[in-house]
Amino acid sequence: MSNKCDLSKEEKVQVICRLLSQAPPGEFYSVFEDLCILVQDDDLMRQEAAQVCAHYNKNNFTSVRIEGTNVLVTRYNDLGGSRFFDPKNKFSFKFDHLSGISSKFQLHSVAWDEAELWRIALSSALKAYVDSHFPSGDCNVFKKTLKNSHIFVACISGHQYTPLGFWNGLWRGKWIFSQIPVITQVTGTINLQLHYFKDANLHMTACKTVEETLHVIDPAQLAIDFVKLIETEDNKFHLAMLENFQALTDEIWRKTLRRQLPVTRTIINWNKLLTNQSMKILKLKKF
Repeated sequence: MSNKCDLSKEEKVQVICRLLSQAPPGEFYSVFEDLCILVQDDDLMRQEAAQVCAHYNKNNFTSVRIEGTNVLVTRYNDLGGSRFFDPKNKFSFKFDHLSGISSKFQLHSVAWDEAELWRIALSSALKAYVDSHFPSGDCNVFKKTLKNSHIFVACISGHQYTPLGFWNGLWRGKWIFSQIPVITQVTGTINLQLHYFKDANLHMTACKTVEETLHVIDPAQLAIDFVKLIETEDNKFHLAMLENFQALTDEIWRKTLRRQLPVTRTIINWNKLLTNQSMKILKLKKF
């Protein structure tokens, strides 16, 4: 007699993909290993996890260390076939999403035109900003061509993965604009994810979208103005998150979370939990 609790292969695939895609920042491989133990089908796990992991890495701007330089894995430098482009060193590499290993390096030709000079200026200014404002942060500026127009995409990833400290956090920023003379429209998105699992199991996500304009006159001035815009919007978002935490009362936390938390027969110190969460946000980014 078959067990009614047994899942079909299709149902297993759906559950596996859903759980993997919901993995908190820096915890994908831990979730993958736990699922391997539960599913006990390594071939199925690796087959399904490969695609989910590729999407997960690109969506979270996973950082890869290559030749002394950190390169972000995103859909904006995806060449297909698990190959990605390093805009600084001008080569491509094969990236195994499950193992995190890069290999098969090749030179990747880039046209040294005016747009590339603008990209280099933007990249240099952005790196200086990230180095001074994120304890552990990386960034890349990518150049794309769309209908004879040059599009710049700036990606920022600031993370703190400290499982021994019972928390992981990820700050992502994405900024897109065209190289249009005089004035260009800038569209930005800031994402924050936190997972705290010491006194409780809490996963927080927040997102902000930005639309602003910048004057496009010369590379140096655009780079300065662009970084000022990012710094202003990042700090607004940072302060708003801290103020929201401080505005929460003990009563609100109890009403909102008490039915979602497991029964442990212990009293949760909400004030301590609130303080700890605020400290995690502070550690992800410096003013």
